[in-house]
Amino acid sequence: MEKKLKVGILGATGMVGQRFVTLLAEHPWFDICVLAASSRSAGKTYKEAVGDKWKLDVPMPEKVAGMVVRNITEVEAISADVDFVFSAVNMTKEEIRAIEEEYAKAETPVVSNNSAHRWTKDVPMVVPEINPEHFAIIAAQKERLGTKRGFIAVKPNCSIQSYVPCLAAWKEFEPTKVVVSTYQAISGAGKTFADWPEMVGNVIPYIGGEEEKSEDEPRKVLGHIEGGEIVKSEAPIISAQCIRVPVLNGHTATVSVSFAKKPTKEQLIEKLVAFSGEPQKRNLPSAPAQFVRYMEEDNRPQVKLDVDYANGMGVSIGRLREDATGLFDFKFVGLSHNTLRGAAGGAVECAEMLVSLGYITAK
Repeated sequence: MEKKLKVGILGATGMVGQRFVTLLAEHPWFDICVLAASSRSAGKTYKEAVGDKWKLDVPMPEKVAGMVVRNITEVEAISADVDFVFSAVNMTKEEIRAIEEEYAKAETPVVSNNSAHRWTKDVPMVVPEINPEHFAIIAAQKERLGTKRGFIAVKPNCSIQSYVPCLAAWKEFEPTKVVVSTYQAISGAGKTFADWPEMVGNVIPYIGGEEEKSEDEPRKVLGHIEGGEIVKSEAPIISAQCIRVPVLNGHTATVSVSFAKKPTKEQLIEKLVAFSGEPQKRNLPSAPAQFVRYMEEDNRPQVKLDVDYANGMGVSIGRLREDATGLFDFKFVGLSHNTLRGAAGGAVECAEMLVSLGYITAK
């Protein structure tokens, strides 16, 4: 790319916003021009606004430390200074829907990590390796919003990243039923052990809203466009349990799956290893060379050893085996990085795909 696109980060001071900052500080296509947050942070330098709440294990990039944080509500002024924005704001869903749509109507594309617009009928919810064709719904969204270049695109929930790629890779075998349990890291709640010490040695068997997302969002990702909206797939039916565990980064999933067409273990592994998508074909900067890897060891994947696979953008699968009970056909374990592939990194890859497809351009 000859000239970098100018980007803003809405909600830049939170954990996901911090991830965006670190991923974009040296990005080959994007240049951080605006950091925005609530009125509490506006007017301060980024370093002052974050203060002692820097949550990542990498240092704050020097190039952004002295940038003055702007008020997220200054939509017109911020839109004038950027080509598009990433959204990681911490507001109510109603407020998020309103502010993201306001930016879109100001002709500024919004690539969102938030869940507020995931079920807006004409907003694409995309894992770029799986369903980039859903970006075509943007034309219908622009017509509804009355915009020429402004729109909203979102990425799905972090917890589904460790098993939905498998369902996509195995589409030809027609998965029909899935039971999944996700064991989710505390960074998914925007926390570290320093500010959530009660999680040390603890397990919480409930995460608000996660089970509904885990059961429904995969079916939108695997769905199709029809009549100006994205219609979710009829299958597979998914039943989920989501549990918070004392892990900093990395969501692990244990999955049982049944198929209409009965594959062998060898066929399933072959499809996983060969699974690739448009990000790999287009050599997008954030795309892992191999999206899904299969691990033969009985004790892998492990969070400590495998969560950073492919810079946190790859998915690790292991323990694929037939279900001897006959209740399901196969069982497996998946692992993905929840704040990279599952959050900011996945959104950055979505933006790269949108640029590659011509949906995001310089103003």
